[in-house]
Amino acid sequence: GPRVRFGPSPTGFLHLGGLRTALYNYIFAKKHRGTFILRLEDTDQNRVVPGAAEGIEDMLEWAGIAPDESPGRGGPAGPYVQSRRLELYRGASAALLDSGAAYRCFCSPRRLELLRREALRCQQTPRYDNRCRHLTPAEVEHKLSQGLECVVRFRLEKGAEPFQDMVYGWNKHEVAEVEGDPVILKADGFPTYHLANVVDDHHMGITHVLRGTEWLTSTSKHLLLYRAFGWEPPQFGHLPLLLNKDGGKLSKRQGDIFLERFAGEGFLPEALLDIVTNCGSGFPEKQMGRTLEELISQFEIGRITTHSALLDLEMLPEFNRIHLTRHIEDEGLRQRLVRELQGLVKDTFVDQQVDPDVLEKEYVERVLLLRKGHISFLKSLVSNDYSYLWVRPSVSRQQLQTVSSEVDEIGKLVLGLMTKQGAALTVEELNKDLRSLQKQTRETKYSSMMQLLRLALSGQQHGPSVAEMMVTLGPKEVSGRIHRALSS
Repeated sequence: GPRVRFGPSPTGFLHLGGLRTALYNYIFAKKHRGTFILRLEDTDQNRVVPGAAEGIEDMLEWAGIAPDESPGRGGPAGPYVQSRRLELYRGASAALLDSGAAYRCFCSPRRLELLRREALRCQQTPRYDNRCRHLTPAEVEHKLSQGLECVVRFRLEKGAEPFQDMVYGWNKHEVAEVEGDPVILKADGFPTYHLANVVDDHHMGITHVLRGTEWLTSTSKHLLLYRAFGWEPPQFGHLPLLLNKDGGKLSKRQGDIFLERFAGEGFLPEALLDIVTNCGSGFPEKQMGRTLEELISQFEIGRITTHSALLDLEMLPEFNRIHLTRHIEDEGLRQRLVRELQGLVKDTFVDQQVDPDVLEKEYVERVLLLRKGHISFLKSLVSNDYSYLWVRPSVSRQQLQTVSSEVDEIGKLVLGLMTKQGAALTVEELNKDLRSLQKQTRETKYSSMMQLLRLALSGQQHGPSVAEMMVTLGPKEVSGRIHRALSS
């Protein structure tokens, strides 16, 4: 089967753009019974952030698209971190020096900077003038014996061959005409991206490279490197950019596109996978609520369009609501939500009396099933509006009597209603029943009766409708609270 890789730089958190690239690689691998590899491209050591590498792998696991081979998991083609493969790049660059496909360049950073400034002054694109390409072997020896620092550059030859991109179709970039010879090995012995990605893709047996469209114009250069090594290149597919819905770049500065943030805010990973593929094509039609299994079975690389994918993050809560509903409906996933909600309740109402009864699995599960479809986030169930579910009110009879003198009568009527109703409470039925109960009181207005019940059930003046409260609490809990209020 195919071997594909996701190669982020460990310079920060994994964001939605990176997640999407990883996801398309994962889906492609699973669709064709292949292997998905995580490789960390850390050759720019100045920019590496401690802990970022582990964070990226953790977030792929969290998202449900864990790699088959990676720094954390190991595998047959390791190490999977570029800074631990330096010998390989040195060997590869030596081979190119031997064959004449590469040469040593001794130009000082100062000279390169002057070239750059001069080009900009003349309103040209800065490019290296290939000066050291023409050094004789004797001149090279002489400079090396003086101990001068050098980099290795690759000779760009004219005549780039067209290649067929899996997304963009036929492509060709005459790099030799617009660029200077690129550095492939820096003075510190670290490779540049161009060398490292070609050498690693070859040695890791990568068959298909799915990466962002920003690399499309470099592909001709990479193919020249494959040719110089005499290696068979992989197939390339470039993924269109992921942009804000207004067409601007996703801002990493706002910090609001990092996976850690979404995880912390209670988004389900499925909602993120769903939204980044929803806007990015590759599937027969647009639909919300696709699971990872459905994404894999429906995916066709030929369906990826070349126009940018526009991401509407305001839709994310709605995606989350759909996936949360599916989790609640699924027996196995629901048990995980029950445990998670029990934890949230304990953490949220630390200083209030949470009765063990309201943490019982049956009660928590009932609440979930009843609020299914009404909530976008599990944590909504521990917000103020829902605190009545978990914290039993301490209301005295006196308080209730200030609302209506018929406390006992109303209490008995509602208790009777609860035994009659049994378990199947609905908001519509209850509203009818409560209306007819109010007619059986002597003088209490409907609004006062509602205020009385809300106070007895929640200890609060505001919140959801009384009928909704009663349905969600269930007959047993409603009866218990009314009994306690009457006997206090």
